[in-house]
Amino acid sequence: NLKNILLNQHKKYLSYILRFRKMIITKPHKKIKYYLIAVLIFYSFPASSQSNIKVKNSPLFPNHPVRFITPFPPGASDVVARIMGKKLGELTKQPFVIDNRSGAASTLGASIAAKANPDGYTILFSTASFAISAGYYKTLPYRSLEDFKGVGLIAKGPLMMATNVSTNVLSAREFIQLAKSKPGSLNFGSAGAGSVSHLAVERFKSLAGIQLLHVPYKGAMPALTDLIGGQIQLIFAPLGILLPLSKDGKIRALGVPSDKRSTLAPDLPTISESGLPGFEATTWYGVLAPIATPKAIIESLNEYMSLALTSPDILSQFSNLGIEASPLTASSFDAYFRQEIVNWSKTIKEAHLTPD
Repeated sequence: NLKNILLNQHKKYLSYILRFRKMIITKPHKKIKYYLIAVLIFYSFPASSQSNIKVKNSPLFPNHPVRFITPFPPGASDVVARIMGKKLGELTKQPFVIDNRSGAASTLGASIAAKANPDGYTILFSTASFAISAGYYKTLPYRSLEDFKGVGLIAKGPLMMATNVSTNVLSAREFIQLAKSKPGSLNFGSAGAGSVSHLAVERFKSLAGIQLLHVPYKGAMPALTDLIGGQIQLIFAPLGILLPLSKDGKIRALGVPSDKRSTLAPDLPTISESGLPGFEATTWYGVLAPIATPKAIIESLNEYMSLALTSPDILSQFSNLGIEASPLTASSFDAYFRQEIVNWSKTIKEAHLTPD
């Protein structure tokens, strides 16, 4: 136990001190002095800190469970947090306890995290919804930019642009042409007002200069049912959900709104390639911490995350979910989520969107 470890350590270094005490007095050689100083300095650190060094920035972190807040209810929305939390627990030998705090349009969890002690033991699972909320809601119980700092990016979830097969269009360019020939007569569905799937189409409409009617649903699956049935003509949704339907011929994939093709569907062109240069819209999953969390702890968490994202079992699980591991340094992710707030806020403002 710890008491015996400390006692044995004490005896070990006391023997060193006694061994060289006489030598220092009688033969004050510099090397002997320096050796004893080094022993004394090493002895000044507790055994626990010597045995728990795992990453270079903060050898003592973590030494007890970490609270991992997710602003979603248990189920599909928090599965990425649970996968990541489990792996981080294995790496650190400390549990990352998932704390589901859903409510208030996914802002309740962020509010709790913002007010938490900034010691690294409370972190927030964040998604693109966090960035959207900053521009969508007039007031929030926290300050998106001032109360948080980025810890690291976990993964990106490529979206797919898809249409009903009856439209007979084969590319984003052809869909734009169809929409321009029938202004305001085509419908698009989303997982709900203010969702990524909604705002991605608003951005698409703005850049393409077309008019489409929004039909919000309570989740992606009802919207997909109506896409297949022909009640709506367009949807932007996670590639992992749409790709199997496209392969089965139930819907037609038109492209991915990313800066490069997805490794999950390398034959599917980007929308930039197929008719709308510069168009991007993606969902992402990351970790934020209270703004005053020490840099050393942030860096340590980021290193653990980067290590976790090299694990074959993590990569396999992410592939099955249709998302791609996308590690970033803490500073890079901090800049990324802040720019996401700027970008989505611009889309919301240009589309004159407000909560119902």
